[in-house]
Amino acid sequence: MSIALSILEVAEEEAARHGGAEVEAIHLKVGALAGVVKEALLSAYELACEKTPFERTRLVIEEVPIMMNCPTCAGERPVHSLQRLCCVDCEAPASEIVHGRELQVTALELVE
Repeated sequence: MSIALSILEVAEEEAARHGGAEVEAIHLKVGALAGVVKEALLSAYELACEKTPFERTRLVIEEVPIMMNCPTCAGERPVHSLQRLCCVDCEAPASEIVHGRELQVTALELVE
């Protein structure tokens, strides 16, 4: 619930900067390592929006896969899974995770 409330706070501040524009949608990136369950966040978001100006606002979640910087392949590669942080191409263990920890508001759709 605290994450949903924080998202609404960010949206409210940004809408105020645009003269109180109505927020139609909030776009969010959520990485597989962020510790956020999509369905739980959507449910908490709906509850947090009840009886607020954001009641009809959509939350659009883009799930970000885990990507590693593979020392063997010399580039960004996906990993097998959350439990197996190894390069899918060469099986090298992940020494550096470059994507997958994201939890950020990336865009707002405003109606002015």
